[in-house]
Amino acid sequence: MKHFDVIAIGAGPFNLGLAALAEPLDQLSLAVFEARETISWHPGMMLPGTHLQVPFMADLVTMADPTSRFSFLNYLKQQGRIYPFYIREDFYALRSEYSAYLAWAAGELASVHLGHRVLAVEHSAGSYRLSVLSAGGVDEFSCDKLVLGTGSQPYLPPVLGEGAAARAVHSSDYLSHRDRLLQPRTARPHVTTVLGSGQSAAEIFLDLLRNLPDEDHLIWATRSERYFPLEYTKLTLEMTSPEYIDHFHALPQESRDQLAAEQKGLYKGINADLVNEIYDELYERSVAGRPDVHLRTGCAATDIQLRPEGLAVKLRHERTAQDLSFVTDELVMATGYKSQLPDFLAGISSRINTLPDGRLDVDREYGIGEDIFVQNAELHTHGFTAPDLGMGAYRNSVLLNRITRSTAYPVEERIAFQRFGAASLDTLPTATATHA
Repeated sequence: MKHFDVIAIGAGPFNLGLAALAEPLDQLSLAVFEARETISWHPGMMLPGTHLQVPFMADLVTMADPTSRFSFLNYLKQQGRIYPFYIREDFYALRSEYSAYLAWAAGELASVHLGHRVLAVEHSAGSYRLSVLSAGGVDEFSCDKLVLGTGSQPYLPPVLGEGAAARAVHSSDYLSHRDRLLQPRTARPHVTTVLGSGQSAAEIFLDLLRNLPDEDHLIWATRSERYFPLEYTKLTLEMTSPEYIDHFHALPQESRDQLAAEQKGLYKGINADLVNEIYDELYERSVAGRPDVHLRTGCAATDIQLRPEGLAVKLRHERTAQDLSFVTDELVMATGYKSQLPDFLAGISSRINTLPDGRLDVDREYGIGEDIFVQNAELHTHGFTAPDLGMGAYRNSVLLNRITRSTAYPVEERIAFQRFGAASLDTLPTATATHA
């Protein structure tokens, strides 16, 4: 049985970053197991022209080690593309480009094992023991520490009735259904509906708006009060900082949950340029006549049933308590993702700390139990920095320092001009008495 200091499960951006930063640490043995045979980042949303919402410096390593050979800039150099990227003068890498960068990094890292599906994890004699299926059969591995980067799963709300879920398309799988959704109709104009309000919903809506036949109807509905733009101002960006995580993590869970609900526009909003593109497209269509496009805000889906004529959708406008019902031929659900622990962890469930409501109890340094750590499963304990690509190198620095019990990578403690919470105003001059 081969033994490692650390086994990371899942080869998404965060665990790939962990492997990249761990590579030069001679004292640490690490393996990353990924069930997929290839690395592809959100393949179902790889629409032409789409790009990241964070600058290219939010790669696997740069914010922890700008000299690392696994930087995005080094990837461009190795591909002979650094000058075209420079001339482009755009900090935001194309989504397809970022996906190719991740695949390149995985190929450069001997610690990353693709096509290795973890079947079960147990704890015995002071070590974690993993059963892993690969092309060669089932092998056993052991490790001292586990890092879980298994990601989240596409979420479909329970309002979908029997048979309706099979007809609906989750945004994560949009690209594989795109040709069918856009094919011309001969019998009658079709109705296509997008539910959701984030970046994915907006990208899909614009793609449909530009490519559906003019006679078709297109509906975009969201329970949000408006189509929120992603807030990306500099003082707000200071909240993606170690000291804001300290502040958020120290709050009672009730306060954390309230804040997380209020901060959706900080990580679930729509890129402002995309909002403007959508408006301009609507305006251009309106010149030739009012387009058959319907936008509805403040409307929550309460029931979706499969009918012979299509999907019967019922929306409820939450402010006015009025219902809106219609039938749609196609339905795209941009309803996000939900984190859940995979079944193969059942054997160590007693070693995983949870809150009273069942969510993971993630400590400040990303631990959920004795020698078990998580990547991007701490939105409710660490705030909206959890899914932020730009904070991945920071989190991995914290993890590696904790795992090695050393300063493998210096970790910033304070980077913001502002203070979070009731910090002392200790630099103000002391008040003095004045006399008339």
